[in-house]
Amino acid sequence: MTPPFGWLKQRVVVPLALVSAIACSCRAQEASREPAPTAVVTHRAVPLPPKANAASVWVALDDHLGRGTTTERSGPLLTLNSAGQQSLRLRDGAGTVVAEERSLRLSWRLARLAAPVEIARQMAGPYASFESAERIASLWRDQGVVARVAHPRDWEVWAPIDAERLDGVPVRTWLRTLKTEMKIVLEGPLGGRTLQGPLMLQAPSGLLWQGGVLRGPFRLQPDAYGSWTLLEQVAIERYLEGVVPHEIGAGSPTAALEAQAVLARTWALANSHRFAIDGYHLCSDTQCQVYSDPRQASAAVRQAIRATAGQVLAWNGEPIQAWYHASNGGVMAGGEEAWAMESLPYVQARADGSAAWIKGMALPLQDASSVRGLLARGDGANGMNHPRFRWSRTYSAAQLVQALRASGLSAGVPSSLRVQKRGASGRVLALDIEMSADGEAVMLRLDGIRRTLRRLPSTLFVIETLGPDRWRFNGGGFGHGVGLSQAGAIDLAARGWSFERILSHYYPGTTLTTVQPSSSSEPGHAP
Repeated sequence: MTPPFGWLKQRVVVPLALVSAIACSCRAQEASREPAPTAVVTHRAVPLPPKANAASVWVALDDHLGRGTTTERSGPLLTLNSAGQQSLRLRDGAGTVVAEERSLRLSWRLARLAAPVEIARQMAGPYASFESAERIASLWRDQGVVARVAHPRDWEVWAPIDAERLDGVPVRTWLRTLKTEMKIVLEGPLGGRTLQGPLMLQAPSGLLWQGGVLRGPFRLQPDAYGSWTLLEQVAIERYLEGVVPHEIGAGSPTAALEAQAVLARTWALANSHRFAIDGYHLCSDTQCQVYSDPRQASAAVRQAIRATAGQVLAWNGEPIQAWYHASNGGVMAGGEEAWAMESLPYVQARADGSAAWIKGMALPLQDASSVRGLLARGDGANGMNHPRFRWSRTYSAAQLVQALRASGLSAGVPSSLRVQKRGASGRVLALDIEMSADGEAVMLRLDGIRRTLRRLPSTLFVIETLGPDRWRFNGGGFGHGVGLSQAGAIDLAARGWSFERILSHYYPGTTLTTVQPSSSSEPGHAP
């Protein structure tokens, strides 16, 4: 495989593995290659995503378009408007211009396939995060199975129907005969015109989108679930202008903005394989990094991005999993405390604060008493002024029932809550919810805890019983707690720390590496 980057400029000698690893990991590359056609496939065939690189990425602005379309009616229409006087230009799959208008209305229809397609797969999940799903996919890949992470609603892992099952991993089979496919229809005054995708959209004046303006170019293409996705191809540095302000806040100190820029860039390139099954790189919501109109970036944000241009964090020659979050409550979490994964040396449980704060904390914090002691303290912790540095949430039995049902879990009536296991940072790894009468108990684990109990800001908490059907969660921090605490980085930057020192503090042992795009991969050229 030809490396997607023109060349690397680095402060230390980095193996060539970084070149391909930043675009997508070796496993991700394997996962994105389609197997030879067979009589039975695991999913609808979609175009492979273009290679991610340091010049640009494909970001989904809206996905699952057309969902709800039947033979009688279209799903919700998609309306695209130019941000200025110049018309939008729409090209079909053959490259022919099919419309030049300031406003385009697109609908959907089901068309009969020339020949039925047999779909058969094993599915594991759903999982609360890509990280947990990717671990299961990796276990299958280690056995030579072509396993893919999919996101039809929640994260799932899809594998061939005849793949050997993994020990201890529940799976279900999915068998369908597809007789139709969803087509896109250009609506006009005289009716609709069915188009052959994927479609390319150019917006010389920009595209109005969710209160902002995006430059493009744009692409409309099918996904693995029978629906469609609207994508923008965006230069990676411009992408950061649309990410950094939403992730840490444009008013943050310079060094904190610079640290966030490096992490957002590293995360984007290292995670560009997340949606390989659907033919693109990243989403634009909290499942990835929040992305919107880059024009709204402040001068300080733009300067921070320029000051760190092309820089990513690496470990042993490969880009790190650059996790970050809002507040760690004064103690960093190891990756294995958030997701089902192996421990990583650069994200470990450690106290985050002054020398006095660190001295007053003896890790591991694996009992409720130790965690209560932590939550009773605050002075000296990095990021202690964050609004969710300490928090309290109350759940009634009825609210727990509602939360469990929403996640497809037991509908029994909760009678008691008990923490079964904590990680070294004191975060809850397993929460047991006992049911009254003959109801079956529910065990929530890792990221599944917050996925189910969505009002909890973090898993760093203790539980107080208020009555037979009411519990209070007293906790600290906001987010998974792994990697950089944005509140902590803001504090450290205000004290004069450089962005390099901040990153070294939260990811010890990593190195800064500069990646520059090749001249042949500039944005604006459709793959």
